[in-house]
Formats: sequence, structure tokens, C-alpha cells
Amino acid sequence: MVYVTRRVTFSAAHRLFNPRWSEEQNWAVFDKCANPNGHGHNYVLEVTVAGIPDPETGYVLDLKLLARLIEEEILSKVDHKHLNHDVDFLQGVNPTVENLAVAFWRILEQKLPAGRLHAVRVYESENNYAEYRGEPIPIHHNGMSHIAATATGE
Repeated sequence: MVYVTRRVTFSAAHRLFNPRWSEEQNWAVFDKCANPNGHGHNYVLEVTVAGIPDPETGYVLDLKLLARLIEEEILSKVDHKHLNHDVDFLQGVNPTVENLAVAFWRILEQKLPAGRLHAVRVYESENNYAEYRGEPIPIHHNGMSHIAATATGE
């Protein structure tokens, strides 16, 4: 198995906030990230695809195609946006770096032209990132749990 990764960057604002909690509890848990006006990050997104290189091209996946997919399906929707307000697929989701990794996986998984999605890694800062590899987990939308599906539908 060979793993290829495409790395891209985007800038976005967000507010970490649980609407079921008081302002005090939100500040206690999320600290300055609970600022009502939000705050920004320069994110790094890494998408890793696994597969066997094609005998004709030597590619697991043409990285130009992966770059285009990431641009069309993710970057065009999140770059220079407020994640809480401007991004349809994040409505009702607390836009933590963990939830971003899962949301991006769910968008890309079924749209890859070749290979198998192996990992989605989202850096919120130089020191903090989340990586998701497709395990089924609950995602909470406005307090309701939804299961992140994998390619096998588990």
C-alpha cells in the first residue's frame, strides 16, 4: 500500500460554543474561543489517500484531481468564511478541529476518483491538529447525535 497526501491551507473564523450551556460554562470550557464575535485561524488540511499505484501512470491518485476535489468541495466553502455562520455543512456543529476533520472526511470519502481515503488531518495551529481515519463516531448537530458513516456503511 502506498499513501499520498495533498496539503492545502485556508483561513477561517469560528466560535466554539454550546448553545445548551450558559455563557459562564462556555467561557470555562472554551475560554477565549467562546468569544461571541469568534476568532480566526490559518488552517492546514492534509488529505491522505491509500492505494496501489496504477501500472500505467505510477499514481495511486492523480494529485491534480485530488487538489481540484478539495478546492471544489471544501476550500471554496470554508476559506475566508465564518464556520459557524457561512458554511452549510457545518450548520449546528460546534466547529472544533475534531469536527472539521470528520466533516471533511464525510465530504471527500465518496468522491475520490481512485484510491481509498486513509486520513484527514486538520491543523488549527502549529501545535494542535486532529486526524480522522473514518471510524464511525457520533457527530452532534444542535445537540442531536448523527453517526459518521464509513465507506462500508457501518
